[in-house]
Amino acid sequence: MARRTRPSDPRPVAPSPSLSRAARQGFHHEVGFRVSLAESTPGAYTVRGRVETRHLNINGVVHGGVYATILDTAMGASVVSILAPGETTATTSLYVEFLRAARRGDTLVARGRIQRRGRHIAFVEGELWGAEGVRLSQARGTWYIWSPDPDRPAAAARRRP
Repeated sequence: MARRTRPSDPRPVAPSPSLSRAARQGFHHEVGFRVSLAESTPGAYTVRGRVETRHLNINGVVHGGVYATILDTAMGASVVSILAPGETTATTSLYVEFLRAARRGDTLVARGRIQRRGRHIAFVEGELWGAEGVRLSQARGTWYIWSPDPDRPAAAARRRP
């Protein structure tokens, strides 16, 4: 009996070489959050947004998916910012802890930071703050990194945060 080969999983599209262009598109932008390039550096990115009615759950506070979205965006951008040419990345795990609730009108500020980048995995931490400096959430996650050539392993990171 012939063995069937399974099609490979799709790879993410290579990120735009210009993070400023990439920062103006995507899901985070659709839900009203913006990457703050002025507050960001390679390996550490900031995302900001104001809470609107559409971000609230049935209890009148910000839905947990909003926290996850803004943190995933900040943390993922921090990984994209240190990729070598031709590398691509995608979130493989995201663990979010919800510390306090935000409400309509609050400003949310998420900051993602690379903790360690290996050959194929980046470890990232994130924090979400309210306008008054109150920490609302914290997160940890991993991002898989594909090399430009699927037949050879990725080179170790050349640019470190």
